[in-house]
Amino acid sequence: MAIYDPPHPGEFIRELYIEPSNLSIRKAAAALGVSPSTLNRLLNGQSAISSEMALRLSITLGRSAESWLAMQDQYDLWQVRQKVNLDSVRKIDVSAA
Repeated sequence: MAIYDPPHPGEFIRELYIEPSNLSIRKAAAALGVSPSTLNRLLNGQSAISSEMALRLSITLGRSAESWLAMQDQYDLWQVRQKVNLDSVRKIDVSAA
């Protein structure tokens, strides 16, 4: 099931983990083992969650690495669906080949 306009995972992290606990970017970045600028880019939606970051988030914040990647995938797919015109794309019947 597609989510309507899902949040960027960084927004989700900021709103559910960082802000409610008054956690500083520096402290969160240190816990993740990344630079503050790397975490800041993620929180601002300027970078995506990689497989490595998903593992780091899983250990630091909880949830499975797969759930962090799924959240990123849902966000990416929704964004692309808003921009890409697929009118010229056609299905190929591979069973007849």
